[in-house]
Amino acid sequence: MEQNNETSGGDFILLGFSDQPQLEAILFVVILISYLLTLLGNTAIILVSCLDSKLHTSMYFFLTNLSFLDLCLATSIVPQLLWNLQGPAKTITSTGCAIQLYVSLSLGSTECVLLTIMAFDRYVAVCRPLNYTSVMHPSFCKSLAGIAWLCGVGNTLIQGTITLRLPRCGHHRVHNFLCKVPAMINLACIDIHTNEVQLFVATLVLLLLPVALILVSYGFIVQAVSKIKSFQTWRRALGTCGSHLLVVSLFFGTSSAVYIQPKRFYGHSQREFLTLFYTVVTPTLNPLIYTLRNKDVKGALRRMLRIEQNS
Repeated sequence: MEQNNETSGGDFILLGFSDQPQLEAILFVVILISYLLTLLGNTAIILVSCLDSKLHTSMYFFLTNLSFLDLCLATSIVPQLLWNLQGPAKTITSTGCAIQLYVSLSLGSTECVLLTIMAFDRYVAVCRPLNYTSVMHPSFCKSLAGIAWLCGVGNTLIQGTITLRLPRCGHHRVHNFLCKVPAMINLACIDIHTNEVQLFVATLVLLLLPVALILVSYGFIVQAVSKIKSFQTWRRALGTCGSHLLVVSLFFGTSSAVYIQPKRFYGHSQREFLTLFYTVVTPTLNPLIYTLRNKDVKGALRRMLRIEQNS
C-alpha cells in the first residue's frame, strides 16, 4: 500500500476493504452478481412501467424514477469498487473522485426526497381515494419529481463543492470504498468543525426530516386503515404501502446508521459494510421487493414476456 501511496501522485487511495484481503475475492463475486441483478431488475421495472398502459399512474411514475436513481447510483459506485477489489491498485483519479462524489451524493439526496414524495402518494391513495386522480395528476407528479431532483442537485452543489475545496495537505488515503463527504472531510488539514455542522444540518434536512414526514404519512394511513371493515379492502390498502415501507426501512435505516451515529460507535469496517448496503445492496433489493409484492408489476411483466414470445 505504501508503494501505491508514493506512485499515485494526485490520485486518491480508496482503502475500502483492504484491511480484510481475505474478504475481497468474496465481495467481488457478491457485488458483481448484485450489480447484474440491479441492472436487470431496475431496467425491467422502467420498461414495464413505460410500456404497459395499465401502469401509467403516479405510483409507477415515481417507481420508475426510483429505479432510474438506483440504477445510476449503483453504476456510479460499483464499477470502480469492482476494479479496486480485483487487484492491488486501490486508486481513483482526483477527477474521478470528484465525479463520483457529485453523482452519488446527488442521486442519494434525490432518493431521500423521492421516497418522501412516494409516502405522500400512498397517503393520498389510502386516505383520499376519491380525490386521488385529481390530486396526483401527471403535471403535479412531474413537478414533485422535479423538486426531488432539484433538492438532490442543490444539496450536492453546496456540500460537494465545499468539501472538495478543503485543503488536504497531501492526504489522499480515503477510509472508504468510495469518495463521499464524511470520508473526504476527514482528509482536511484544517479545523473541520464548520464542515461537520454543515453535514449535520444536511443530515437533519435530508434524512431525519424525510423520515419524520414518512412516519406522519403512515400514521394517517394506519389510522385510516384501522377504520376499514372490509378485509379485502384493508389487505389491498396495506399491499399498496407494504413495498414502499420496506424500501424506506432498508434505505433510511442503514444510511441513518452511517450519518447519524457518532464515529466512535462504528469502526471503519462496520461503516463501510453499512454504506455498501444502502448504496449497492438496496438498489438490488428494491426491484425484487416491488415485483414480488406487487401484482400489477408481475402482471405487466407476464404480458410483456407473452408479447415478446408471440412476436
